[in-house]
Amino acid sequence: MKKKCELTPSDLRSICDPKMFTFKNTAEVNPLDEVIGQERAVQAINFGLNMKSPGYNIFVTGLEGTGKSTIIRDLVDRQAKTLPSPVDWCMVNNFKDEYRPKAISVPTGKATRFSKTISKLIDDLKKELPKAFEHESYHQRQSEIQKKYSDQQKKIIQKLEASAAEKNIQINRTKTGYQTIPIVKEKPISPEEFMALPKKIQTEIEERISMVQSEVDATSRELNKINQVMTSQVENLMEGIALFVVKQRIDIIKEEYKGCKDILAYLDEVQADLLENVKDFISSQEAKSPIEGFMLQSAKPSFQRYKVNVLVDQKSLKGAPVIFETNPTYHNVFGQIEKRAHMGTIITDFSMVQAGSLLRANGGYLIMEIESILINPFVWEALKRALQNKLLSIEDLASGLGYGTSSLRPEPIPLEVKVVLFGSYHLFHLLQNYDSKFNKIFKVRADFDHEVEKNRDTIQQYARFIARVCKEEDLLPLTPKGVAAIVEYGEKYIANQKKLSLRFGAIMGILKEANYWAKKRNAKRVSDKDVITAFNEYRFRYNLYEEKIHESYVDDTIMIDVDGEVAGQANALSVFQIGDFIFGRPSRITAETYMGKQGVVNIEREAKLSGKTHDKGVLILSGYLGRTFAQNYPLSLSISITFEQSYSGIDGDSASSTELYAVISSLSNIPIHQGIAVTGSVNQKGQIQAIGGVNQKIEGFFDVCKSKGLTGKQGVLIPRANVKNLMLKKEVIDAVRKRKFHIYQVSTIEEGIEILTDVPAGTPDQEGYYPEGTVYGKVQEKLKKYLEQLFKLKKQFEAENEATV
Repeated sequence: MKKKCELTPSDLRSICDPKMFTFKNTAEVNPLDEVIGQERAVQAINFGLNMKSPGYNIFVTGLEGTGKSTIIRDLVDRQAKTLPSPVDWCMVNNFKDEYRPKAISVPTGKATRFSKTISKLIDDLKKELPKAFEHESYHQRQSEIQKKYSDQQKKIIQKLEASAAEKNIQINRTKTGYQTIPIVKEKPISPEEFMALPKKIQTEIEERISMVQSEVDATSRELNKINQVMTSQVENLMEGIALFVVKQRIDIIKEEYKGCKDILAYLDEVQADLLENVKDFISSQEAKSPIEGFMLQSAKPSFQRYKVNVLVDQKSLKGAPVIFETNPTYHNVFGQIEKRAHMGTIITDFSMVQAGSLLRANGGYLIMEIESILINPFVWEALKRALQNKLLSIEDLASGLGYGTSSLRPEPIPLEVKVVLFGSYHLFHLLQNYDSKFNKIFKVRADFDHEVEKNRDTIQQYARFIARVCKEEDLLPLTPKGVAAIVEYGEKYIANQKKLSLRFGAIMGILKEANYWAKKRNAKRVSDKDVITAFNEYRFRYNLYEEKIHESYVDDTIMIDVDGEVAGQANALSVFQIGDFIFGRPSRITAETYMGKQGVVNIEREAKLSGKTHDKGVLILSGYLGRTFAQNYPLSLSISITFEQSYSGIDGDSASSTELYAVISSLSNIPIHQGIAVTGSVNQKGQIQAIGGVNQKIEGFFDVCKSKGLTGKQGVLIPRANVKNLMLKKEVIDAVRKRKFHIYQVSTIEEGIEILTDVPAGTPDQEGYYPEGTVYGKVQEKLKKYLEQLFKLKKQFEAENEATV
């Protein structure tokens, strides 16, 4: 059985032949300009980028280091270059409601220019409007209007005064209005003199005053009407002159932007406001007071309301924008309304509104990481709302939450953007299952694979990828042997002889470190020796904990037998992981069988040190034992299984076959070779199933055997399904070639127990009985003995009870 199941050295590692490369070094190779083995993801991304319907945003999943970010950027950049550049955006004052500023679209690349044009317009009007109103023609026309209505007012006043004189009443004009004074004997009298007059005369005078007062009121109304007409005509005159000055300048701007409705509408509003507030431009400066510095100054006319706040200017952009937001806080994504302190308070206006990455990406693509989005409050909900409504609202977050002072609420901006999110499988499934809007907004999933089929084409693509990295990172070129070593590393990284790793992050790390070691020895090329050095040095930097554990095996702190035979005891192989660093080491499993009805007792489970997967693996043992040995009579036994010297949690089912071998050995009392370690899970039918970390497990046990002394009988039992995963280090392969170490493949428990004990497992006859002298035959004998003893004890107890009665 051992010969039949033993693997040859060629089975233990896939070797990449450097002769398949025709170049002398990678400097001669065309750098890779395509994607290796990501057809599914690339197709999904291209579909999402070209799908114009709402909701077809893209969610990218895949393991770290598979080149998602690089590939996405490359594909999005290519797509963006084929699209037109979007319009610019500016924030302007809303002259009807200053708390609701407007965003206007400006032709691509002209936002800053438009802002400067408006600034120049206002500066020009500050000079030209005062000149227009200082012109002689304006003053002459103004004087004519004023003289015309002044003459009318004089005539009305003269008429009033004549009417009053007829009634012996004199009218005096004061700052507060008109004052009526009675005249007696052709002289005005004082209030005291009036009070001294006879009552009858007083009554007559009061009646005349009342009559005159009515005329005064009527005259005041008429004068006010004349004043209003005069003021109106003066304002019309000013407006006409202002319109002449303003309109010709604004018409020039309109001609330049005649195709932009937003700008034309804004210019109309600006013109109307300028004409309404033309006095701000012509008001004379007041003389400065000597105590001006100690008093609040009167408010000066503000021209801030005419400022154009540039939010986005795409002048330097070719194609659609591509924004990669690395820190997606609320303000970074959606923009913010800044504030500043002024005289003990906080003020803001439309000129302090700032754009976020979502507006900068408007008309193009925005790339972010979902994890960063979710850890920043309010971003995820606001992003979904913006994408669903296709409107961007720049809001003051604190004000919206009820904190701080009231702020601006700019009008929403139309949004046309494609969002690409990176995320883990876990977050994708959470959002897909628990966020009702997620599937409506992110309808495209691009899933990046971590491996690709190994063939001649993909190996050559690997070489071109290496050439690209060397060129972009300014690394030394690699020799064919160096490239072959990287290819083998790509196989080892995913532990599969038929596939290559697509996790280029780790491969780039090895290339950079190999370049370092090559330069250190003053080499002009990176060879396979440099790649191996880089790998070994990386391991050395991380494997202190591994070495400390290894010392525990060497000095017998952790008890492991690597030679001899012991019944009910087997060496299992387990994996330790610290970050990205993984290594394997053996663990002793012991099993004790005895009479009883408890079945399989998992000591780790009883001690609450066992994980669910490990518990499941142990419970499967009962199924296999029942299927194999309980067809003719019931099982009546107790089994105790444990990992010796294990003081922390254990999980996984890769030791379930080892546990079963120990149980079978204990029941049959046939010892197991301690030099052969075992890994592999088992199902209820006794089939050995694949496990993970097979290379680390084999190399870990080999290191222990090497330290304790290789005997030529040591080795590892692995599932047949894991043979394709073997990429063992050359030291192990050399030991196998020299027959100092052995690797066996098995697919059933029966094959494994024969290798471990050198005793046939046995084949049952038609009645289910195994031959004598076989492993399973001895197990049946032991189980039958337990059952017979149980019945014997039962009868004995019954007889004793009857005798007692």
